[in-house]
Amino acid sequence: MRLPLGLLVAVTGVSGSGKSSLVFDILDRAIRQRLYGSSDAPGEHDAIEGYEYLDKIITIDQDHIGRIPRSNAATYSDTFTPIREAFAATPEARRRGLSARHFSFNVPGGRCERCEGAGVLTVKMHFLPDVEVRCPACHGRRFTRETLAVRYRDHDISQVLSDVGLGYLQLGQPATTLSGGEAQRVKPAKELGRRVTGRTLYLLDEPTTGLHLADTARLLGVLQRLVDAGKTVMVVEHNLELVKAADWVIDLGPEGGAAGGKLIAQGTPEQIAQAPGSYTGQSLREIL
Repeated sequence: MRLPLGLLVAVTGVSGSGKSSLVFDILDRAIRQRLYGSSDAPGEHDAIEGYEYLDKIITIDQDHIGRIPRSNAATYSDTFTPIREAFAATPEARRRGLSARHFSFNVPGGRCERCEGAGVLTVKMHFLPDVEVRCPACHGRRFTRETLAVRYRDHDISQVLSDVGLGYLQLGQPATTLSGGEAQRVKPAKELGRRVTGRTLYLLDEPTTGLHLADTARLLGVLQRLVDAGKTVMVVEHNLELVKAADWVIDLGPEGGAAGGKLIAQGTPEQIAQAPGSYTGQSLREIL
């Protein structure tokens, strides 16, 4: 199997054909063991050549980006830092002696202490799931009155978190309410803001799950920007819109379970479309 670097690579095949085992159980763990000395043993494999061409691996899975309600897309992606600094630089903030930390709902000072910056209070219910109610002190706005009195371009800090959209996703939306697919799509956005070497391999697990066609196109644009910056992006994917846009396809099969785990074809989408015995190829022929 060949993994060309500096390209968008799709790993395809029917369910159970070994895609996740190849990418996450073998490749991911083997590279982490070599680069970082990880103790997680990779799955059974003969050999991997070309470690010297990589110096970093980033796995973008469907795990949540935060486990507490105060974590959100803005805090995860570091977008919140320049927002806090902009508010702290206003004349009103300086007059009140407020610094950037007063515009964070994660630390004492500017956050509402009744709800500790969560904006909601959790009510324990006997024999029923807990219920969240809006904080009666800050009315869900998370901050103290003094912090909310500071305005930047006629918005207070809580309004900025509600109104600035990341697509349909609000920056202030609690991370605990994001689906696995949404969390996975926030992560590449954060990576675009980092300055990392070109010798980085990104691994993604079906990032288009639940996406509308238009959103799939936007995600493709994000992944392509990583590739344009010299990174390698490897995606386990069923979505043919993403597969046909890939530079290289690794197709596994022929079936699932015990009848899977074999390399059926590898090459450009056009080459996969002509590969005999490839279910992915049959589907690609219809859309290419």
